[in-house]
Amino acid sequence: MVNITLSDGTIKHFDHSPTGLDVATSISEGLARNCVAAEIDGSLKDLTLPIDHDATVRLITTKDAEALEILRHTAAHVMAQAILRLFPEARLTIGPVVEEGFYYDIDMAPLSEDDFSKIETEMKKIVNDKIPIRRREVAKAEALDFYRNEPYKLEMVQGLADGTISFYEQGEFTDLCRGPHLPHTGFVKAAKVMRVSGAYWRADQSKAQLQRVYGTAYFDKKELKAYLHFLEEAKKRNHRKIGEAQDLFSFHDEAPGMPFIHPKGMVVWNALLDYWREEHSAAGYVETKTPIILRRTLWEQSGHWENYRENMYTTQVDEDEYAIKPMNCPGGMILYGTRPHSYRELPLRAAEIGLVHRHELSGVLNGLFRVRAFHQDDAHLFMTPDQIQSEILDLLHLEERMYSTFGLGFQLELSTRPEKSIGTDAQWEVATEGLRRALDAYDHGYVVNEGDGAFYGPKIDLHIQDALRRTWQCGTIQLDMSLPERFDLNYVARDNERRRPIMIHRTVFGSIERFFGILVEHFAGRFPLWMAPVQATLLPINDDLIPYAETVAGQMKARGLRVELDRRTESLNRKVRDAQLDRVPLIITIGAKEKEASTLSVRTLDGKVHYGISHETFFDRVGRHIQNRALDFDIF
Repeated sequence: MVNITLSDGTIKHFDHSPTGLDVATSISEGLARNCVAAEIDGSLKDLTLPIDHDATVRLITTKDAEALEILRHTAAHVMAQAILRLFPEARLTIGPVVEEGFYYDIDMAPLSEDDFSKIETEMKKIVNDKIPIRRREVAKAEALDFYRNEPYKLEMVQGLADGTISFYEQGEFTDLCRGPHLPHTGFVKAAKVMRVSGAYWRADQSKAQLQRVYGTAYFDKKELKAYLHFLEEAKKRNHRKIGEAQDLFSFHDEAPGMPFIHPKGMVVWNALLDYWREEHSAAGYVETKTPIILRRTLWEQSGHWENYRENMYTTQVDEDEYAIKPMNCPGGMILYGTRPHSYRELPLRAAEIGLVHRHELSGVLNGLFRVRAFHQDDAHLFMTPDQIQSEILDLLHLEERMYSTFGLGFQLELSTRPEKSIGTDAQWEVATEGLRRALDAYDHGYVVNEGDGAFYGPKIDLHIQDALRRTWQCGTIQLDMSLPERFDLNYVARDNERRRPIMIHRTVFGSIERFFGILVEHFAGRFPLWMAPVQATLLPINDDLIPYAETVAGQMKARGLRVELDRRTESLNRKVRDAQLDRVPLIITIGAKEKEASTLSVRTLDGKVHYGISHETFFDRVGRHIQNRALDFDIF
């Protein structure tokens, strides 16, 4: 007798060793059809594995989070099988699941996009055949013999410990794999080959170059279609293309990974920083500025020279070694230490928009998202232990307020003490509980990443969510128990004793450049009125109206609006179309009727045209819209 305890506490009795599929079938045929695996005593297993002992079983269906990874694991095998049918000389290496899909590294002749449809056609045949997928366990010696003519798989098996090794078989295809997998290939109903790139075996440039074939898979064709639509939308929003089209920024070989911000880009940049300064001033911050190049001894004191040296740019000045700062923190420590501090002035909140440089490998540089020179909106907060919770709570409200101004949602993660860390158990307990209590009081919901904190303290990471529901880690709140110790920072407590302050590192935007790029894609270049590089374009319908249009433009500029006057001899339709392509929020047409009545005809970015707007109404509505930093274009 085998007793199976289900997730809801129900116990089912079997007079034989049931498989997960047997358990599902005993509940309902519909459940069995949708099951893909079973979690047996906390471990994911194949649905066809016999359960020979009393166990707790959770049935994994196509609706469960774990199912998608299992599907993609199987889809990688289906793709590899299809490729071997088409290219028998190919040699397989590894095929893991990755975010948004999977890939397989294969030693073969270069593939092109023309090959993708052939591979997908062969994959569909394999899927339609609903080939059963079976696990087979063999001794290491048998695995070595099986792969004697497969150099990559042979090397992988040789690196495994002695003992049982698992294979997975589907028809003529066999692969070295731990599993679990779907019951049969028919579950892979919606799969697509996405792209191909080069990769080195074992990521070693001295070894063979392979073809890395990427794919993705979903249980439902609608989900795949939605994902492909998402990719098309993301492509349209590519910040590098929009940045070039709108003349916002550029990159040049003379400074790889170091963006050049153009005049129109600086308008957006300054709008961001003006808002940042306004919010921080209201929240009781002071702004500081520290040098960009600092002596090596400082970086040795901070620990960066030992732990971060390979990412730092160095130089020599007067025979002393210096480094360009990769972060602002050590300079902030020097500032705090320039004078004595009392508990009465804590918490002390010091913010800095600091230019930092980090040596990133050229292969990972990616527009504004991954650069070598960028500005961090750092802040260093110094406080007493009993102020941790209230300060964290205030920070969370500040970050929420600032993100919501851009229409960005966010998720929270609390990362706790890692294996390698500094500080006492008591210090970590105070720091972690301070963060946890603040998060509980904030009541926004969060996940805990056990052991993923920094070596110097626990942290909260904020992952913002853009218009396409992509997440980006921007804001962070980190408690640091290292730098105050290294720099011998202190304050005079209420009892007149010197004590170490609790210190928090904190960012909202993170990298200003990266946040700029995120906003370009979030808004698809259609910046809200308060941020737009050009807020209004005036289009006189003929040359006779240009002088009047110049007068109107002057009035708008006097009110602080960023206005351009289109004097070109192009047709009005062409001018309107060009302004729309430039994502100008207000396209204002001026004809004889508008001049006579002292009104404006205004086309907004939501596609609506508003006629007969008086100048007074225009300035009133537009002014309030900008002052409120509104996101929509419902102005009139």
